[in-house]
This record gives sequence, C-alpha cells and structure tokens, in this order.
Amino acid sequence: MKRFDQPQVVGEMIAGVILGPSLFGLFLPDVQGMIFPKETKSILYVVAQLGVGLYMFMVGLGFRTDHFRLNAKSAVAVSLSGMAAPFLVALALTPWLIGLHLFGDKVTELQATLFMGACISITAFPVLARIIQERGITRTPLGSLSLSAGAIDDAGAWTVLAIVLASIGAGPLVAVKAVLGGVFFAAFMVLLGPSVFAPLAKWAEREERITPPLLTVILMLFALSAWAMDAAGLHSVFGGFLLGVAMPRGLLTREIRKQVEPFATALLVPMFFTFSGLNTQLTMVNSWSLAGIALVIVAGSILAKGVACWAAARATGQDNATAMAVGALMNARGLMELIIINIGLQKGIIGPALFSMLVVMAIVTTLMATPLFEIVYGRNARAAGLLGKLNENEFADERNAGGALASR
Repeated sequence: MKRFDQPQVVGEMIAGVILGPSLFGLFLPDVQGMIFPKETKSILYVVAQLGVGLYMFMVGLGFRTDHFRLNAKSAVAVSLSGMAAPFLVALALTPWLIGLHLFGDKVTELQATLFMGACISITAFPVLARIIQERGITRTPLGSLSLSAGAIDDAGAWTVLAIVLASIGAGPLVAVKAVLGGVFFAAFMVLLGPSVFAPLAKWAEREERITPPLLTVILMLFALSAWAMDAAGLHSVFGGFLLGVAMPRGLLTREIRKQVEPFATALLVPMFFTFSGLNTQLTMVNSWSLAGIALVIVAGSILAKGVACWAAARATGQDNATAMAVGALMNARGLMELIIINIGLQKGIIGPALFSMLVVMAIVTTLMATPLFEIVYGRNARAAGLLGKLNENEFADERNAGGALASR
C-alpha cells in the first residue's frame, strides 16, 4: 500500500480480511484451520486487545491539546456537523437494519441507533494525522483544523460508545457507574495526570533514556489504566488513550514511542487485524439484496460525513479547496472503526453480517481518503508543505545563529 501512496494501515486491514474466512478460509479451509485453530482464537483475542490498547496509548502520546486552541470555531463546527449528519443517517437506517435482523436480539432501537451513529461518525484520527504529517501541512490552517476537528469528533464518538456499552449492562446503576467512572478517570488524567506523572519525566531526563525499570513502571500504569476502565464497565482502550494524553511531553514520550511503538505496530496491531479478519465473513453478503444494503451503508456514511464536514468548513469561512480537503480527510475510518465494531460484535450489539459490511465501509473510506485528498488539495498541500519546511529551516537557522551568539 505504501507503494501506492496509501497509509500502511490500509494494507494491514486488507491483509486481515484476506487471512479470514472471506478468502483464505474459503479456498483453503483446511490450511487456514491448521494455522488458526479454534483453540488459539481466545489467545489471539487477548494479544489483539493488548495490541490495540498499546496502539491507543501511542495515539494518546501523540495527541496535541494545542490543536484545540487553533481554528476553534471551524473545528467545533466541522466536528459537530461531522457527527450530527451521520447520526441522522443512522436514525434513518437503523429501523430498516433491525427489521433485517442485523443487530443483536436484545439490542433496543435506541442502542442500535447510537451504536450505528458512532460507527458512521468516527474518524481515523491516527490515519488523518499521518496523512497530514506526510504532506508536510501540520502547521498550516488546514492541518490544524483537520486535527482539531478529528480529535473532537473521536472524543464524541467514543463517548457515545461508552454510553451504549454502559446501557447494555445489568441495569441503570451499571450505566451510571460506567459514565461516572469514565468522567472521573478522564478528569483525573487530563487535570492531574501531567503533574502526577512528572517524576517519570524527571527520571527519564536524569538517565537520558528510558531504563528497563522505568519502562516496567509505565507498562504497569498502562495495565492499571486499562483495568480501571474495564472495571468501570467501559472498554480498556479508553484507559490506554487517556494515560497517553496525560504523560508529560518531551524526552519521556519520545523514548516511549521509540521503544514501544515498533513492537506494537509491527506485531501486536497486525494481530488485531488478523483477529478482525477471522470474524469478517464477506461470504455472508451472498445476495444482491445484502450487497445493496452494504452499498447503502457505505454510500450513506461517505456522503453524510464528507458533505457535512465540507459544508461546515465553508460556513465558517474556509475556501472551497480547504473545505473539500477537510471532508476527504475526516471521511477515513481506519482502525478506529474496526475497534468499535469489534467491541460491538463482542458485546452482541451487531451480528456477523453487519460486522462484515462495516469492515468494508472502514476499508473503502480509508482507501479513498488519500487519493481524494490529492485530487481536491494535492497541489496546495505540496506548496504549503514546501513553505512550511522553508519556514522551519529559517527558524532553525535563526535559532542556531542565536545560540552561537549567546555562546560567544
């Protein structure tokens, strides 16, 4: 996929589907069963959850709160529009999908609507950030706007998912426990976390690296954070992400990424894609009517998200090229979508057929993000990236000159 100028995650998503019953298991079922016997799927599930938890921890480490302070008006408008329109589409589609028995038997229409809305409205924040970084437009208005809107959008979608997960528990007290537990944990991490974890940053700076004991402490904190969210009734990935957001920036976060990210992204996250692929049965979409349903979901998701984000950006003063670029970037679902629908399948919210349709939607929207962005904004992006690099070089020259003058 990188040879086609696509994010690596697209190739991993497709590879996961290929390894599952949709292709490998369809043509070579005995060989596929030998490589992935049923007895090992529970182990693969645990490792996959560890991988996606560490991935969300890495996403949290890269999360920049300063993006919220830039282009705040446009970012909030784009984010809210990018959630409102998909939820309207979910409101229209859900009764039809329930009638086709694509949701779990015990799921209410409200729960199904909220879950479907979260699935359609989610944005692949890591993929969006990677595209922006690769194009060199991180410090441009488009880069700041897209990153800010994507962060707000994902926070909203995850909040809705948390409410759905809490509501399918054993009674209202479980829902209250989940919501309050999540709010208090998030408040603690965001408000007090940086000061609580400051000694870890000093430890790293004193050693000028992350020592094995320090890495052990960090991984223990990751495990405790994941456990806290799971104990509250939410998914463990929330804990990893919030811990990453709370970690003090600087040498500590750079070294954590250097030591943990290669292992997580090269081995553990692909295992999550493999586990998702083993649950994806595209052969269940085995009729023209089911294929038509999948097409409606994909088309509705793309139009709702893309058009709403474009319109909001235009309404808040952005030019047409920038607004279309925002719509293209915000439309990618990527790994975030797979995390949500895996949770939904695990909790019995959706069935295997709808799961497979949503996997297709995640792949299609992620696959189209980069080429669509190039079509509507590619030339501007390259110009902005070149200008950003020139400005950064000038800033570096001035900084070096100032340092030399100070030393003299």
